[in-house]
Amino acid sequence: NSYLHRITSLCKNGQLREAVGLLTTMESYNFRPGAGIYGELLEGCSLERAFSTGRQIHARILKSGQSIASNDFVGTKLVTFYSKCDALEVAIRLFTRMETRTVFSWAAIIALLCRLGSNEDALLCLCQMLNDGLFPDNFILPNAFKACAALHLIGFAKGVHGYALKMGFARCVFVGSSLVDVYGKCDRPEDARKVFDHMPERNTVTWNSMILGYVWNGLSEEAMHLFCDMRLEGVDQTKVTLSSLLSASANLGALQEGRQAHALTVLHGLEFDNVLGSSIINFYGKVGLLEDAELVFTSMLEKDVVTWNLLISAYVQNGEFQKALNLCHLMRSENMRFDSVTLTSILSTSAATENLNLGKEGHCYCIRNKLESDVAVASSAISMYAKCKRIRSAVQVFKSTTQRDLVLWNSLLAAYADFSLSGEALKLFYEMQLDGATPNVVSYNSVISAFLRNGQVNEAKYMFSQMQSLDVVPNLITWTTLISGLTQNGFASDAILIFLQMLQAGIQPNIVSIVSALSACTSLALLQYGRTIHGYITRRGICLSIPVATSLVDMYAKCGCIYQAKNVFDLVVDKELPVYNATISGYASHGLAVEALSLFKHMEDVGIQPDDITFTCILSACNHAGLVSEGLELLGDMVSKHGVKPGLEHYGCIVSMLSKSGNLDKAYELLQTMPYKPDAHILVALLASCKEKHEIEFGEYLREHLLQMEPDNSGNYIALSNLYATAGMWDAVTKVRNIMKEKGLHKNPGCSWIQIGQELNVFAAGDVSHPKTEEILATLALLGMEMQFMGYGPMVY
Repeated sequence: NSYLHRITSLCKNGQLREAVGLLTTMESYNFRPGAGIYGELLEGCSLERAFSTGRQIHARILKSGQSIASNDFVGTKLVTFYSKCDALEVAIRLFTRMETRTVFSWAAIIALLCRLGSNEDALLCLCQMLNDGLFPDNFILPNAFKACAALHLIGFAKGVHGYALKMGFARCVFVGSSLVDVYGKCDRPEDARKVFDHMPERNTVTWNSMILGYVWNGLSEEAMHLFCDMRLEGVDQTKVTLSSLLSASANLGALQEGRQAHALTVLHGLEFDNVLGSSIINFYGKVGLLEDAELVFTSMLEKDVVTWNLLISAYVQNGEFQKALNLCHLMRSENMRFDSVTLTSILSTSAATENLNLGKEGHCYCIRNKLESDVAVASSAISMYAKCKRIRSAVQVFKSTTQRDLVLWNSLLAAYADFSLSGEALKLFYEMQLDGATPNVVSYNSVISAFLRNGQVNEAKYMFSQMQSLDVVPNLITWTTLISGLTQNGFASDAILIFLQMLQAGIQPNIVSIVSALSACTSLALLQYGRTIHGYITRRGICLSIPVATSLVDMYAKCGCIYQAKNVFDLVVDKELPVYNATISGYASHGLAVEALSLFKHMEDVGIQPDDITFTCILSACNHAGLVSEGLELLGDMVSKHGVKPGLEHYGCIVSMLSKSGNLDKAYELLQTMPYKPDAHILVALLASCKEKHEIEFGEYLREHLLQMEPDNSGNYIALSNLYATAGMWDAVTKVRNIMKEKGLHKNPGCSWIQIGQELNVFAAGDVSHPKTEEILATLALLGMEMQFMGYGPMVY
C-alpha cells in the first residue's frame, strides 16, 4: 500500500521516471507489484503520452504472469494508454481480446476512432456498446456528437440527444457543449441556440461552440451579438473565441469589430500562433487592408502553409498579383511546399492577368507533384485556360480528371458560357446529370448565360422556367444574367418584366441589374418604368454610384427629360468621366450645344481628361447646332491639347457639320484627307446635303461608292431617289425604284412610341390606325401653321 500510494502520487505530479524507478526498487526487494500499481503507472504514461515507457510497463505486465495480464482493470488501462497514444492497431487488438469490456474501455476506443477520423466506426462502436448492455456516459457522448458533426448525420445526432435527455446527461456542460457544436455544424443553428439557452451551466467551450455555429452558418451578425453577451457575462475569451469573431468580421466586412478583436488578442497577451495569426491575416485581407495583414504576417514567429496561403490569397483577391507571385517565390525560398490552395491562387492570378505561361508553369507543378487530380486545382486550371482563350486545354484538363465534383462540372460550363458555346454547354449540362451530378443554380446560370451570349433568347427563357419548375431557386446572378442578356439582345420589354419579377421575389438588385434595367427603359423610351426604378434606388438608399448615375442621366435624356437628367448629374458628389459624357450626350441630342460646351469647359477646369466618347458627344452637339468653327477647333484640340486620336466617328461629325452648313467642298476635302475610309453613315449624310444643295453630280459620285458599300440597304436607294426627285429627274427616280423592286428591297417605315400612363402608343409612318389619328393630324396641322407664322421652316437632317 505504501508503494502504491507513493507511485500514485509521483504519477499524478508528472514524475513518471521516478515512479518507474520506484517500481524497479520494489522488484529488487522481491515485492511483487499488483494490478493497482501497474494501473497507476499506465495512467501516468497515458497522461504524459509516454509511449516508450508505457510499452516497457506492458512488457513487465506480460512477464508478471497471466493473473495480472488478464486482469480487467489492467486491460482497460492498457487499452486507454494505447488509445491516448493513437496506437490504433494495438488498442483494437487488446480491446477485442478483453473478456469483459467496461464503459472506460469503450470510451477509450470511441475517442481514439474519433480522433483519427474513423467516425463511422466510432458510431458503430457506440451501437455495439448499447447492444452489449452498457450505457454510454457523459464522457462518451461528446465523442459521439463529434462523429455525427463530422459525418453531418443530424438524424443520428438527434437520436443520441434523445438518449442524453432520457439518461439525465443533458444538464452536463460537456454534453451540452457538444450538442451545441453538432447542431451548429449540421446547419441547425436554431436547434443549437435552443440547447444553449436551456443549459444551466455554460463554460467557455459552450460559448465558443455557439459563436462558431453562427459563423459556420453565415449568421455573422448573430455571432457578434453573442460575443458581446459573452463579454457582459464575464466569460473568458480564448483564441477560438477571437478567431471566430475575426471570421465573422471578415464575412461582414466589419472593419471596426475586426480591429477590436485584434486589439483583444494583444490585450489578453495571446500569442499570434498559426490559428489566431491566420484569422487576423484573413480578416485584414478580406477588408482590403493588406499592409496590416503584412505586419501581422511578419510578426508571426512560426508560419505554416495555411498562413502563407491566406496572404497570397489576399493579394490575389485585391488585385495585387505581382505581390502574390513575389510571396510565392519567398515561400519556396524558405523550403515551404505549395499545396492545392497555393496552386489555386497561382492559377487564379494567371487567369486574372491572362498570363498563359505562368498558368502552364503552375499546372506543370501540379502534375509533377501529383496534385492534378485535386478537384479545386483542376477547376482553377480549367478557368485559367478558359480566360487565356485555350478552351481545348480546359476541356483536356476536365477529361483527365477522374474524380469530378459539381464545382468541376460548373467550371467547364462557365468556360463554355464565356466562349458563347451554347451547344457544348447544353450537352455538358445533360452529361453531368447522366454522371450523377445534380445541377445547381450555378450550373443553370452558366447555361442561361451561354444561350444569351449566342442570341438564343427563347432557349434561355426555357432554361429559366425549367430551373424554377425543378425547385432550383434563382439567385441574384440568375436574375442579373437574364436581365442583362435580354437587354443586349434587344428584348428590352422582357428585361423590364424580369426585373419586376425579381423585385417581387424579394431579391435586391445589384448595380449590374439596375443598369441593365435602366438601359432597357432607355431603348424603349419607357420613362415611367425608368422613374419607378429611380424611385426604388432612392427608397432603398442604394448608393448613386457612377454606373447607376450614368444610366439614369442617359435614360432621362433619351426619354426627353433633359432637366431631370441634369438634376441627377448634380446629385453625384464625386463626378467621373462617364457621367459627364452621358450629360454632354444628352445636351447634344436635345440641341443644347451651348450647355454641352459649357459643361465640357467645366470638365476641363476640374481636371477631368476627356476621352474619344466625350469628343463624339461634344462634336455631335456642334453638328446639331451648326457650330462649325467650334467643332473644327475641338477637332484640333483633340490631338494637340488632349492627346486623343480622332476616330472615324469624329471625322463623320465634322463632315456632316460642314456639309449641312453648305461647305460641301471642305467636307469632301476632309473626306479625302482623313486617315480612314468613309463608312455608309458619312456618305449618306453627304448625300442628304447634296439633295438640299442640288449637287446632282457629286451625289452621283457618292451613289457609286455607297451602293458598292451597302448594295442591299434600302435606305441608300431612298436617299438617292429623293436626290433625283428634288432635281426633277423623274426617270432616274423610276429607275431607282425599279432596282429596289428587282432586289426585293422595301423601305422600313419610321416608328416611334410614347407611354402615357400604362398605355404604350406606337406610331409608324403612313399608319392611321391609332384611334386618335384625326385629332393628332389636326394638332400637327395647327403646329405647322404656327411655325410658318413665326417664320420657321422645316429642317431636314
